[in-house]
Amino acid sequence: MIRAYTIASGKGGTGKTTVTVNLGTALAHYSRETCIIDADTGMANLGLMLGLENAPVTLHEVLAGKAAVKDAIYEGPRGLKVVPSGISLQGFQNAEPQRLKDVMRDLISRCDFLLLDSPVGIGSDAVIPLAVADEVILVVNPEISSLVDALKIRILTEMVGGAVLGAVLNRTTMEDTELNRKKIEKVLGVPVIDVIPEDPNVRRASTFKVPVVVKYPASGASRAFWRIAAMLAGVRYEEQVEEKREGFIERLARALFRR
Repeated sequence: MIRAYTIASGKGGTGKTTVTVNLGTALAHYSRETCIIDADTGMANLGLMLGLENAPVTLHEVLAGKAAVKDAIYEGPRGLKVVPSGISLQGFQNAEPQRLKDVMRDLISRCDFLLLDSPVGIGSDAVIPLAVADEVILVVNPEISSLVDALKIRILTEMVGGAVLGAVLNRTTMEDTELNRKKIEKVLGVPVIDVIPEDPNVRRASTFKVPVVVKYPASGASRAFWRIAAMLAGVRYEEQVEEKREGFIERLARALFRR
């Protein structure tokens, strides 16, 4: 069954786009036809994370009625399909957010999972992704301001007839935080789907414009993404293994033993 999820948060900096990119890549790895859309047409970052900042056709052109959806689909890692938004303000001004429903209808025929990277906040452009998806996944950080803003998004989602699947607690540390998992579930009124630890490999991978689940598949953050993807796809979670990088000593030994 095709599922469309909107990845949302009430404030910037929670890691919403990172969650979208890595969760989508993990779903594609699990042999699920997956497409991710940068529905944040004003502050588009999804394409930047995958090296698609110079894509000739983007969601901007599609929402402006100047291009077909198929022309804005690009190949991502592990066979992931990506529909980026443009980075120009002119393109944003020409885009009509209401056309997003038509874009989704077209893409649903092409994939098993559809993930929308939603704009932050409670503005009009953020309401549509909350309403059109099957379910919303909230991305929150372990801090009061993030939790309060996420609660607003949950309430707004229900007001427009949407449903919240749960929350992903992102960028946690081993230190005691002001909020723990049970408190977050009690305040938000939804379950915490999984906890993603603070992981320096996420930033390292981003410098290569590669998802952390591809660059460092066995890192702490990656393991959480694999778990969430396995849950959504209904498959068994399996630990991923880092590819061993052969160093100088290994190469020398291999060359000597060949003689």
